[in-house]
Amino acid sequence: MATERESKVKGFKRINFFKGFLTTEHDWNDAVRYHVEKQRLHNRLMHAPGVVFGYAGDLKVVARSRGDMSVEIQPGYAVDGEGRDLMLWDAEIKTIVPEEFKLPETIYIVLRFFEQETDFIAYKENAAYKGHRRVLEGCKVEISQTPPDIRMEVELARILLDRGVTRIRDARDPNDPKANEIDLRFVPRAGVAGSYLNPLIRLRISQMLDRSRKTLLSMARDSKVETAHDALAGVIAAQALHTADLLDNRNAFDVMNMIVQLEDELVKDVEINHPQLSQKKEFNNFRKGIDVLKGLLGERRNTPEALDNLIAYQQKCADDMAPLYSTEAAESIVPPPPQLPAEPGRPAQPAAEAKERRRGEYGPNDIPPDDMERIKGISSLDLPMELEINGETWIQIDKIDVMNQDSEASHSLKIEEAKDSYRSRQKLKYPDGTVLEDVGRAHVGGYVTYKVKGVTPNKRLLIVRRMDYVYGDYTLEFEVDGKVVGRCECPGVDRQYRWRNWPYIIPAEFIVRNEPTIKQSAVTAGRDINMFRYWFYQPKH
Repeated sequence: MATERESKVKGFKRINFFKGFLTTEHDWNDAVRYHVEKQRLHNRLMHAPGVVFGYAGDLKVVARSRGDMSVEIQPGYAVDGEGRDLMLWDAEIKTIVPEEFKLPETIYIVLRFFEQETDFIAYKENAAYKGHRRVLEGCKVEISQTPPDIRMEVELARILLDRGVTRIRDARDPNDPKANEIDLRFVPRAGVAGSYLNPLIRLRISQMLDRSRKTLLSMARDSKVETAHDALAGVIAAQALHTADLLDNRNAFDVMNMIVQLEDELVKDVEINHPQLSQKKEFNNFRKGIDVLKGLLGERRNTPEALDNLIAYQQKCADDMAPLYSTEAAESIVPPPPQLPAEPGRPAQPAAEAKERRRGEYGPNDIPPDDMERIKGISSLDLPMELEINGETWIQIDKIDVMNQDSEASHSLKIEEAKDSYRSRQKLKYPDGTVLEDVGRAHVGGYVTYKVKGVTPNKRLLIVRRMDYVYGDYTLEFEVDGKVVGRCECPGVDRQYRWRNWPYIIPAEFIVRNEPTIKQSAVTAGRDINMFRYWFYQPKH
């Protein structure tokens, strides 16, 4: 008879197989438990608990555009104080019911670990042989009235509900949220080593910080601006973090916010104490750039596209001030950063990045920045029948009036698999100040399909979509007749001038039918994708 000698020594026991070892379900469960416990021990002792920033939507809690008592929790990953993995795969909507609380009261939105047995099986031959074949590890978003215990749950947001509350809002000032606004200040950050930045983005950050450092050094040295020393110290600190490979989407926005706040103090200092410098055109451009950066950071959109936008504008701010100083200082500015590789049909990079390119250098599927901005800002209810792009004439071949039943039906426009969809009527401004009213649709997640009529095969197709730019910072993927074409980036937002006509070119090789079916999918989780009108163009020749 086999005997077993039990060891009383505490420790982790690995299963040890040998010839003739008769295993049972207890042995296999012990084998799995060993690895689970070792991983959780590592997480518990080597990583701080909290949200792992830089993955998916960072578990960010945002107010919904409907202006009601519901919030959306974006996908993401966290680790609790017991070292357990909390993975939220899809965006989740939670509705807050004020009647369930004694107001005023602070409520907490938390993420909790749970596991359940799944895949039950029973064998008819022997009723004793039955059980669950898997254990599903998951997490639940819950609303709590008690402050969260980091060992068992991870706080995602808190909200002070006031009496008579009818709407939950994003915080106007994230550093000082008011009643009925989403407070993200107490969200714990998990400890993570190393940077996730794309190598090209890393290089662009290095060059941007180097430009900013040299410009601020010149301001402090040549113009005797005291606050330039403070901003310079902030840039040097950011360079140290970047050199140590500790800067990425998890913290880059906070670091950039610190630098921009210091530069804003610099602007105020110059306006008060250096009137001659404040009257310079270069400084005025610098001041405008800082205002743009403050607006972008106020949106709190922690996405790679938003970071890309911040880098471009900060770099432009440094370039704007360089001509004020010595030729040597101006020449010390490093060359423009490399262009990010364009995917098929991808719109051109922002003007701040690509302004040095000559018009003749653009490929057939690129839209030069000046042409792109011109198309975006055409402030008329209908776009013209002809557009000039990079010296080439494009003819309007079709359009879709969203919310017009006949137009939608004739183009088979449908919203599919969306987590939420709604209609919208807006009276908004274009960048030139023109006010227009239009109606449209919006959806969260899922995709839109529609047909384009009157298309000439083997010719490029330009899609222009009127959109409300207050809901920006997302990526769309386009397919034509089931074939993936590429992705369209929509970086940035604008709360003041909200209308934009967003262009995207489909390469000629994907246009093979007279009525191609376009599929427009939302890649970025949790964003409202809106459409108020579509126009379609093809080259004249």
